[in-house]
Amino acid sequence: MRFLPALSKVAALGTAAVLAATTLTACGGNDATGDASNPYGLLQPGVLRAGTLTDAPPNVYLKDGRFTGFDNDLLVAAAAKVGLKVEFVGTDFSALLSQVANHKFDIGSSSITITEARKKTVDFGNGYDFGYFGLDVPAGSTIDGFDQLAGKRVVVVQGTVQDDYATGKGLNPVRVPDYNGAINQLKAGTADAWIAPAEIGEKSAADSNGKIRVAAKELSPAPTAYAFAKGNDKLREALNRGLDEVIADGTWTRLQEQYYPGRPIPAEFTPGSGTVAVPSASANS
Repeated sequence: MRFLPALSKVAALGTAAVLAATTLTACGGNDATGDASNPYGLLQPGVLRAGTLTDAPPNVYLKDGRFTGFDNDLLVAAAAKVGLKVEFVGTDFSALLSQVANHKFDIGSSSITITEARKKTVDFGNGYDFGYFGLDVPAGSTIDGFDQLAGKRVVVVQGTVQDDYATGKGLNPVRVPDYNGAINQLKAGTADAWIAPAEIGEKSAADSNGKIRVAAKELSPAPTAYAFAKGNDKLREALNRGLDEVIADGTWTRLQEQYYPGRPIPAEFTPGSGTVAVPSASANS
């Protein structure tokens, strides 16, 4: 009888080991290698869980309870080409890349510019868009160029390439977690300028009832792309294929015209793998 507690303990340990093994098997779908039922290692088979923002039109935003914008609509179209549905979840840009890296999201969708520093945290798909840095200022400001920001109170969204740009110029920027925070600082007069993605800055100025104007813009040196957890090559390659297909069928061009009407495409920029022809706007009208 004295041996029964010990035997019970052994039995309990054995049961725990079986349960642990079962749990690991059940969670195997999150492995980046995936299996037959979940080849892309998604958090939920067949569903692409995408981290995005709610407040950055026309790129990524929430409208009437639905996530939309150029980046998100393009992702939905590309994912459909490989048989995936997309589930969007709002987050802050400053947390997005680490959340993708830690598998909270399968993908990050938020006009993410490819940089060498970010490549240390996540992998990137092929570039799908280009962008400009915009300089937004209060309506009465005399600032009209990036070279006039020394000594000024400049606001940026934390963790963005605009943050990197301002820091690289020695501006000691004021960092906020989201675009609404930057816009509110300009409207309140607590910031002299906001370095923003130009399209977002232009939309914000247009919606400000004359309180904000765009002072300048310049081409960003790198394209934007979707972000993936390191090692999930199957998902990244699948979405690259899907992107090429929506470029070839004219969806990319149509969305460009919808969200950036009249915006010229730089001659040096080619979306996707560069192996497919990009239909002209007239071909899709």
